[in-house]
Amino acid sequence: MAEIKKDQTIAEVLRVSPKTIQVFLRHGMHCFGCHISVDETVEEAALAHQVDVERLIKDLNSAVASS
Repeated sequence: MAEIKKDQTIAEVLRVSPKTIQVFLRHGMHCFGCHISVDETVEEAALAHQVDVERLIKDLNSAVASS
């Protein structure tokens, strides 16, 4: 199982597991459909959307673990 880290891009996270889309949505983030998702890191996106990056990472990793 791959571990999601805050310095990974959104696109990298989506390649690890499509289930992460639901996590981004629950956090009010639609980054997976954004054209900058190939360059924007999870941390940058969280900061832009005022989301707690540590909570987001935890939730993303939980989704990946259940894949």
